[in-house]
Amino acid sequence: MRGRWLWPRGFGAFSWRKSGLLFLLFIVVWFYTFTSFILFNGEPTKPESRHLQEKILDLSKRYIKAVAKEKGEGKTLPDPEGSYDFKKTLAVLIDNLLTRVDYLENKVNSLSVVRPSQPAPGRWLGNESHVELLSSQRLMREGVSSSRDDVSREKVDDSPVETDAEAERRRRHGAFGDALKNISDGKCAYTEEDLKTYPNCEKKIEWMKMFWQTDKCYSLYGVDGSDCSIFLYLSEVEKWCPHFSWRPKLPPLRKNQGPKAYIQVDKDGLFALMDSHEKFSWMKMRISRMWDTLWIPAVEALDRKGELKERSRKKILIHLGLLTKESGFKIAEKAFSGGPLGELVQWADIITSLYILGHDISLSYSTHRLSNFLRSNGLAKSSCPTDSDMPFDVVYIDIVGLKQMRKATGGLFNQFKCMLRVIDTFGTEPAYNADRFAKSAGYKSSWGKWNLVPRQFMTMFPHTPDNSFMGFVVEHYSPENLRPTTQRQNKALVYGKDPLMWRDANTFLNTIHAKFDIHGTVYSNGSEADHFIPSYVHNHGIVSGSRIQELLQETKLFVGLGFPYEGPAPLEAIANGCVFLNPSFNPPKNSKNTKFFEGKPTLREFSSQHPYAEVFIGKPHVWTVDISKTKELEQALNEISNLGNVPPLLPFEYTCEGMLQRVSAYVQHQDFCATVDPPWPPTSALRTITADVGVSCKKACFDLGLVCEPSFFPLINSKEALEKNFAISCSSEEFVENIYPPAMKNGAFSVKCHMQQEDLLYSCAGEKGNFRRLCPCRDYIKGQVALCKDCL
Repeated sequence: MRGRWLWPRGFGAFSWRKSGLLFLLFIVVWFYTFTSFILFNGEPTKPESRHLQEKILDLSKRYIKAVAKEKGEGKTLPDPEGSYDFKKTLAVLIDNLLTRVDYLENKVNSLSVVRPSQPAPGRWLGNESHVELLSSQRLMREGVSSSRDDVSREKVDDSPVETDAEAERRRRHGAFGDALKNISDGKCAYTEEDLKTYPNCEKKIEWMKMFWQTDKCYSLYGVDGSDCSIFLYLSEVEKWCPHFSWRPKLPPLRKNQGPKAYIQVDKDGLFALMDSHEKFSWMKMRISRMWDTLWIPAVEALDRKGELKERSRKKILIHLGLLTKESGFKIAEKAFSGGPLGELVQWADIITSLYILGHDISLSYSTHRLSNFLRSNGLAKSSCPTDSDMPFDVVYIDIVGLKQMRKATGGLFNQFKCMLRVIDTFGTEPAYNADRFAKSAGYKSSWGKWNLVPRQFMTMFPHTPDNSFMGFVVEHYSPENLRPTTQRQNKALVYGKDPLMWRDANTFLNTIHAKFDIHGTVYSNGSEADHFIPSYVHNHGIVSGSRIQELLQETKLFVGLGFPYEGPAPLEAIANGCVFLNPSFNPPKNSKNTKFFEGKPTLREFSSQHPYAEVFIGKPHVWTVDISKTKELEQALNEISNLGNVPPLLPFEYTCEGMLQRVSAYVQHQDFCATVDPPWPPTSALRTITADVGVSCKKACFDLGLVCEPSFFPLINSKEALEKNFAISCSSEEFVENIYPPAMKNGAFSVKCHMQQEDLLYSCAGEKGNFRRLCPCRDYIKGQVALCKDCL
């Protein structure tokens, strides 16, 4: 029959599952064949080189099996025609396969045979025969391991000319050679306990044993092929392995402080950086609208307060992965046709803040541009870290860009990690961020497992104290410029630009229509979804930012439909004098019961469409209502109608001045690459409290009008602190990897005290059954929850 596939008897109807499995099988077979051809086609194969080739192929096979096992573990393939999850899983798996193919194609193709007239001198681990070595300088990538079997290797005499950067390496790491002379390998040894919190250490050791001669820089750091030199390098230089207690700390880097930062008020310089009309046209329109009326007065006010003095000018790389072609999002392209704007709003405000504050910005919005930035600064040429001044002090990036950065930097990614500031709308909690714990505890997310300090993730709203609150600016008119209006009593503007958001809202909207004239700004393109919009709605279509401001000033009620979650529009409406009708959720929505949050690296529960407006603002500006209950809705509408005009309200942290204050403090004081002296936030802000049984530190601090501060956890992570604050004596004490320590548990005849073993797992959001947590809280500036009173 036309239009149908014919399959052998017994195979059944064509389905996504079967086609997907067939395609996957084809990919795997092709992958093995292709890899074998790459590895074994060409030079005559000697026994030693054949041995190395077989190892690489075996590692590739094990990699595919591991990925397949990880992605398929505990999952049942969905039924035919309902295969969204399966397609997503398949896409992830194939992406890994193709990444590996690309990796082998570029790296294994560079196999070269070293054929000196005589074996070069050197210290070997294993037999003395020479082997083929990978000549590529950047084969070492995060997650690439090698066999434990010792292999022979031959020293390559590059006769290097020492550069200034290499001389600096020798200065800092020259102690390696002297230290090795009188140290037995027994002293350079790790136990299983040592490696618990360093999951990548063993595979990095395996790789280094085989390939330490592939880049001359390893020998400059003291690596000579011995176990001890490898352990010292991986613990003290690349930080993949535990530091030996008997080893002194390395001397500090000679880092230039850089010039002072001065305010920049010429927006032409900023727009010159945004040299792609397609990518930045919407952002430029927003920035232009706000520049003279909001941004410039704000930075001048902050400067008059003396908060912008004595600042250093930072070199900042900004990479917007969401704008790259590879992301597939097309957010910039859809900005004028009803697409999501929250991310563009936040990025526009971050870029503007950094520019106005006087920092040196490099702006990237494509993978090609990112690679060029790295290459031009000498950061894509070597497997080894560089101890010379890095070309960037801070890197602002999103999750998509983070994956692109890891690919572009290869073996250098671990050195970049401490400079990253990841713009992450909904946040990444420690349970999902720490790779080893996430796997063992079953916290699955394709967006997590980055092993960053949780405060490096920066959110749109201050909902997760474990992360840093970045925020954005709410566009608004100043109160004196608000136009008086008599029309607020009759108008309701619905929050929803896509017709699909209006689905199943008729009953709810009919109730509102009995009291208000309903308006909308919906993108209508003649599709079937248009019929979700009731005929009585005055639809203005997609309008400009200025027109939105005018509509909000004429409107009494801003109506949420339950989606999108935590967008900027409700705060914009409240800042223009509207009352926001905020739909509540019972039960709260989370990653377990709502498709939208599935896979996101957070356990947060949404009690309403906009939790920030519900908790931090409230009545009379925000009415959180169960819109499915008609009587409750009618009562709320009656009360809102009787309010009269509600004055505009805008929290300071969402003004231009608040944003500039917060960003300036972060750039000047947050440092995840080194110990900050004096510490920031200052320890004078610490308030230690004890939580009730099963209560998180986030809630315990908030209930007392304080904020949980994760950077203070190390100060209270001890048996002594638990005993002092709980007024108990620990019967047993244990260091554990979990998200609830430090904490204690009262038993019938004993008191268990648990301390945190893994720094990345310190969590304000964590809680556990019968344990009571010890919590580090701090005060905060009114209207600026991100900063303590002594933080400026």
